[in-house]
Amino acid sequence: MHSLRTASLGPWAQTDPVLKAQATLALELHLPVGADDLLSAPSSGPGRATRPALVPHTQLKAKSMTTAEGRAILVHSIAHIELNAIDLALDVVWRFAGLPEAFYKDWVRIAQEEAKHFMLLRNHLVGMGFDYGSFPAHNALWDMAERTQGDVLARIGIVPRTMEARGLDASPGVKNKLVSGGDHRAGEILDIILHDEIGHVAAGNRWYRYLCAQRGLDPLSSYAELIVRYDAPKLRPPFNMAARRLAGFEEAELDALR
Repeated sequence: MHSLRTASLGPWAQTDPVLKAQATLALELHLPVGADDLLSAPSSGPGRATRPALVPHTQLKAKSMTTAEGRAILVHSIAHIELNAIDLALDVVWRFAGLPEAFYKDWVRIAQEEAKHFMLLRNHLVGMGFDYGSFPAHNALWDMAERTQGDVLARIGIVPRTMEARGLDASPGVKNKLVSGGDHRAGEILDIILHDEIGHVAAGNRWYRYLCAQRGLDPLSSYAELIVRYDAPKLRPPFNMAARRLAGFEEAELDALR
């Protein structure tokens, strides 16, 4: 029987970024979930187009926000994050079996919101005279997915609660750069993304605590251990404490950031 988890492999493996987003948006949440099915992917990683070229993040160069190209480079970098976020959410859906059906439906909905974000940014790039793939990008987000592919606790603990939560912190500053450079449409899109990403991080917090409870683990100390074990990025201020509270971080977790 065709299941939601099996269906998620289609867009995950799709190489064309626009078709990937469209196929994700077309996933039907009413399908049987197939929570206990053991699935395997058709490739070692998600589908990728030949562009953008992937380079170490140290090789990526920013340009002045007073130029159209400088603003496009920044918008492109956010679009790249959102495309990776589609694959990260779909990867959670098909890779990890035996979880509640609500878990899978949450991550499909999250993948669909990431697809919406990607299309908003891609369409904006086209309106600026560029496209997704016009500039190089890095692969750091997917590198973390590969490191955590053997343990759903590590994946949920690190990707939404660390990598995506960093996006909550960075969003106000990035929006200010683009709007100050005259790109008000990008600012509007970033407001949409921030609103939705708070929900994504909240889902990460909710399911992380569920998994810790299932294993009899303390969420706070276990998180610190995961950060060290998987060499996750070190979090640095400024922190968007208001957004983090909305996303369900507890005061003890916010205190640990300080």
